[in-house]
Amino acid sequence: MQPRNRQRKNASAMKLVGALVARFRVAAELTQRQLAERLCAQPETIASIEQGRRALLLPMAHRMDTVLDTKGALETAVENMPEVDLIPAWAEEYMDLERSALALCFFANQVLPGLLQTERYARAVFNSRVPTFSRDEIDAHVTKRLDRQEILRRDTPPTTSFVVSEAVVRDRLGGKETHHETLRHLRSCAETPGIALQIMPLARTTHAGLDGPFILLETPDYQRIAYTESQRGSQLISDPNEISILAQRYAMLRTQALNTEDTKGLLDRLLGEL
Repeated sequence: MQPRNRQRKNASAMKLVGALVARFRVAAELTQRQLAERLCAQPETIASIEQGRRALLLPMAHRMDTVLDTKGALETAVENMPEVDLIPAWAEEYMDLERSALALCFFANQVLPGLLQTERYARAVFNSRVPTFSRDEIDAHVTKRLDRQEILRRDTPPTTSFVVSEAVVRDRLGGKETHHETLRHLRSCAETPGIALQIMPLARTTHAGLDGPFILLETPDYQRIAYTESQRGSQLISDPNEISILAQRYAMLRTQALNTEDTKGLLDRLLGEL
């Protein structure tokens, strides 16, 4: 089966599962907000799943079956969803490492890291792609991106640090409403235990990250790996010398960026200007 056909099949399956969730929720006489509260989730998450724009993951399917008393129907549906090749082969290894990482450090100077993106922001990112994606492809990519964020909601999430350029935070990708939502989301993330968010201010006279964005991660066996992306590909870096250089750069970036409290203050000011 060709990749685009697999993506269409996956999107159709997501819509079917979403319709099942909506049917079971209504039968249980619950609103989306009430179901979200019982699942410790966001109402927007339930809405996206029911509309087929976001995949229902197995752990949430299990909780829904319990709350809605559906005898394992949703869990069975998710287990039999078709697979889809959305992530390029050169990124798959990084994604596997990210899912099990003990610690993650991100420097971003062009776009928000995927772990910080809202659904609207992610959709704006994929809508900006040249050449363009189809609607089904965009839906599937957005779902995959949001699914990555499950690691931040684990019982023991990775310790995560973000240094993000102020230009990225001020950018209005997706429009005014998306920008406002993104700022509110970032402000919420800045208060989340285990997450350190720092903004690199504009008009600096020195900058340790001029060579571009990168990610550092620590594996469960305490190895350190780096990951970089370019226009047409990416690479995992395990060479100790290269890792040392990037670790030094990240340490310097953290000293050059606003501290976490000043970052919250900047986000508050930006929100107040809207």
